[in-house]
Amino acid sequence: MPAKRVVVIGAGVSGLGAIRSCLEEGLQPTCFEGSDDIGGLWRYEEKTEDGRPSIYKSATSNTSKEMTAYSDYPFPDHHPNYLHNSKIMEYLQMFAKHFHLRKYIRFLSKVRSVRKRSDFSSTGQWDVVVETEGRQESYVFDGVMVCTGLYTTPVLPLQTFPGIKKFKGQYIHSWEYKSPEKFQGKRIVVVGIGNSGADLAVELSHVTAQVFLSTRRGAWIWNRIWDYGMPMDTSLFTRSNSLFNKFCPAFLINRWTENKLNARFNHNIYGLQPQHRFLSHQATMSDDLPNRIISGRVLMKPNVKEFTETSAVFEDDTEEDIDVIIFATGYTFSFPFLENNSTILDSQRSMFKYVFPPHLEKPTLAFIGILQPVGATIPTSELQSRWAARVFKGLNKLPSVSDMVADITKKRKKIEKHFLNNPRDTRRVPYLEYMDEIASEIGVKPNLLSLFLSDPKLAMEVFFGPCTPYQYRLQGPGKWAGARRAILTQRERIIKPMRTRVLSQPPSSVPRWLKTICAGLLFILFLAVIKGSFPVDTK
Repeated sequence: MPAKRVVVIGAGVSGLGAIRSCLEEGLQPTCFEGSDDIGGLWRYEEKTEDGRPSIYKSATSNTSKEMTAYSDYPFPDHHPNYLHNSKIMEYLQMFAKHFHLRKYIRFLSKVRSVRKRSDFSSTGQWDVVVETEGRQESYVFDGVMVCTGLYTTPVLPLQTFPGIKKFKGQYIHSWEYKSPEKFQGKRIVVVGIGNSGADLAVELSHVTAQVFLSTRRGAWIWNRIWDYGMPMDTSLFTRSNSLFNKFCPAFLINRWTENKLNARFNHNIYGLQPQHRFLSHQATMSDDLPNRIISGRVLMKPNVKEFTETSAVFEDDTEEDIDVIIFATGYTFSFPFLENNSTILDSQRSMFKYVFPPHLEKPTLAFIGILQPVGATIPTSELQSRWAARVFKGLNKLPSVSDMVADITKKRKKIEKHFLNNPRDTRRVPYLEYMDEIASEIGVKPNLLSLFLSDPKLAMEVFFGPCTPYQYRLQGPGKWAGARRAILTQRERIIKPMRTRVLSQPPSSVPRWLKTICAGLLFILFLAVIKGSFPVDTK
């Protein structure tokens, strides 16, 4: 029986993982990429192009390399923990070369149409029209993986800013911004305090006369470096912390985290105090924003009430002369090539576990990486691809339509209850919990009890150490022989790029034997909980 043919749309980080996942399951992938190279969002180019993601020259990852890697291909140990876009591109090129992915990619090829075939209800096949060098060709595929990402269509809400049409200066979306040189000596207002808004305000403050950072609701600011100088995500995203969070009331987590962030700098004094609690909205990552505020290079401002010909009037009735407005107001996502059919996507873009449209007669369409994990995109989208490939091949089955709709409704209500009504939060998922959820569908979630009995050393690192993607290659389909070693050496790869001046290590203030005993007791408690020894309600 010939291998099923799958079209992968986009050769960014999600698309590359999708190609690899198809190959692992014996499917036949063809990837269409509109540009002339891989990389998607992380590929820096001087010019912007409609319908394509764009980054600024200095863009650096907000997730560390060990948490960001593909699950069976760690970053080189000498790569820094947080990676400039050029380093991520280098890694993607290495990944594509190692797994021979380029031969499955057709560059400068734009997908124009994806439609169900007339016999879709029995075959699940799709008609796909692709344009290459001005010529259109039609193909038939057994499955579709959409890997176009979330950052292709900038939102520019000019209608919400009175006076913008009479403003005589320049205004752009952050999508258009590349580098600060041409803004030398200008007075700039950046509207929006997401990651891009904070990054641009900080970078511009080094060359401009003044930067004003305008925000409607404020933001909690965390930085890449956590306690003892370790990467933030490797310190926080652990199974032991996840277990604790399940049983700890949200108000205590909020209080602890907010106190921790305010200990670094007082958000109220710095004009950043948000109107919401920490868990209610995506926090903003910025290492340098408080430094620029305390030195006066960035001035915090409330929302813009209106623009005049030469100034911005804020809601506190202060007015500032400005030359340039940069709207860091986010993105929306769209799939203009998809057939307008409610069984494909309804008005709310409902997807079962953010992957499968629930009403399709055949589960042969998957959306990969169309979500916002509180963590890295590469491993989350890769797990989605591994799941989708097995569903396409018939190795995994989806629940009934009613069960999928119920799951979607449950998640939507949870988001409405716990998060702000904001586009940044509608597709937000907690990293470890979501990874485990998808891994359970495939059968690759680590079995901690089994690990503890067979390999206690590995079990301790899996439970107390960072939940790196390699954990999802320890067992089940796609098991990787190098997973154990990758997990046990991950701390060495974290430390190595920083130890460019090696000093003798001072002795630890806590005896190693005491650490081991405490860790063992916590692990035994965990095993007791998961075996149901304690009547703990996890709902």
